[in-house]
Amino acid sequence: MGLRFFNSLTRTVQDFIPRDPGGRKVGMYCCGPTVYDVAHIGNFRTFVFADLVRRYLEFKGHEVRHVMNITDVEDKIIRRVRETGEPRAAFTARLEAEFFQDFDTLRCLRPHDTPRATEYVGEIIALIKQLMARGIAYRAPEGSVYFSIDKYRRGGGSYGQLKALDFDQMRVGERVSSDEYDKEAVADFALWKARAPEDGEVFWPSPWGEGRPGWHIECSAMSMQLLGPSFDLHLGGEDLVFPHHEDEIAQSEGAGAQAAGEPFVRYWLHGAFLLAEGKKMSKSLGNFYTLRDLLTKGFTGREVRYLLLSAHYRESLNFTLDGLQGARRALGRIKECMCKLLEFGDDSQGPVAVARDQWDTALLDQFQRALDDDLNVSRAWGVIFEWIRELNRAMSAGKSCQDRAASALATWNKLDEVLGLNLDLKSPLRMSEVKGVVPIGTLVNIAREAPPEIKRLLMQRMDARKAKNFRQADAIRDELKAKGWLIEDTPKGPRLKQAG
Repeated sequence: MGLRFFNSLTRTVQDFIPRDPGGRKVGMYCCGPTVYDVAHIGNFRTFVFADLVRRYLEFKGHEVRHVMNITDVEDKIIRRVRETGEPRAAFTARLEAEFFQDFDTLRCLRPHDTPRATEYVGEIIALIKQLMARGIAYRAPEGSVYFSIDKYRRGGGSYGQLKALDFDQMRVGERVSSDEYDKEAVADFALWKARAPEDGEVFWPSPWGEGRPGWHIECSAMSMQLLGPSFDLHLGGEDLVFPHHEDEIAQSEGAGAQAAGEPFVRYWLHGAFLLAEGKKMSKSLGNFYTLRDLLTKGFTGREVRYLLLSAHYRESLNFTLDGLQGARRALGRIKECMCKLLEFGDDSQGPVAVARDQWDTALLDQFQRALDDDLNVSRAWGVIFEWIRELNRAMSAGKSCQDRAASALATWNKLDEVLGLNLDLKSPLRMSEVKGVVPIGTLVNIAREAPPEIKRLLMQRMDARKAKNFRQADAIRDELKAKGWLIEDTPKGPRLKQAG
């Protein structure tokens, strides 16, 4: 079975077949941030999902061109600019920089193209001209230009491809000038907004007078300019299905730019909401966390990324701080196993070398079967943790060897090309990463994170064992236990773990 995606366009899981005759090149567009405020982790679930799609396509040998737009002119941005008095360009540039700082912290690969809407005003105007020439768009008396859904449908266009709509129960033909409108409305939407006093200095010249683009037309113009009039994948959160993505299809196909029989986009993928206490995480509800909030609480971008990748992209994920603690423990289990593999071998052999191409092909096959099934990442994690259990059992039973350790490490590196966790196996484990056994080679490093008294006792016990004063070593072990720190003596040497 090859790669299959749930296509929102057909409401079915379909084989993924790129437009490229060679089956290699893939054009992928993901709706990016509207830079009016710092993004919260609900927003970042979409971007981490898009990163997984791209990484897995590349893992399977595809050459991906990844485009993600930056919405830097829109109703909310203009409102914030008016409130702050800051120039629009400076305001959006600052928030864009903060967005990409968080984006990098979550280990997302930078898109190949990150077009800003304000850089494509010329292309937007050209697209609106095409729609007007085809009789689908019209200029209203106040100077704004609107897309006519009724004329589009009467001309053979299909509106409601991503979401079934009952036109008899909706307000067909009414005009909506705001970027975000009643989700139950089917109304003519703004392509170009005539300049209003509240817009201040945010405007551009056009054939219809001074004004600015509507939100929906921006994505159509940028995606078709960079990926062509028809491309493979369009991604976004499920809240964008209607009206934003539905309007994108209408504008793009209404312009008649596609070849006969070709859609604007072949596969539409939508990620589910991130929930907080059972409700969609959003700024309007005030139930959100930014990545900076979580970093301040001591979590890492890697832990947040793992949590966002822990559930299938089409399933709602309920975010909790306990869930992040679980992510920390899960990553700790993987890193502990990999660190033990790195240290496998005796003193004469030294640390095991990572064999770059000696992969566990059976494990990789299971992993791919899971992700080929509409990116079933939950099943993929099940495969990984069963593999970790088997590796730990083999090492405990003394059944591992240098070759197997090298193969396992190479396999993890291959898996991580998709997962993007970058566990940094060269650094020691910390108690904040795992409650459990830790290789002896990290004892001193862990001690640096312990209270001074624990450091002192740890060093005294190590000295006592070197001097073969086992009675004193046992007494120190008991004292450490009373203070919440356990020492386990094993055939491989002493290991430290925190009680609890």
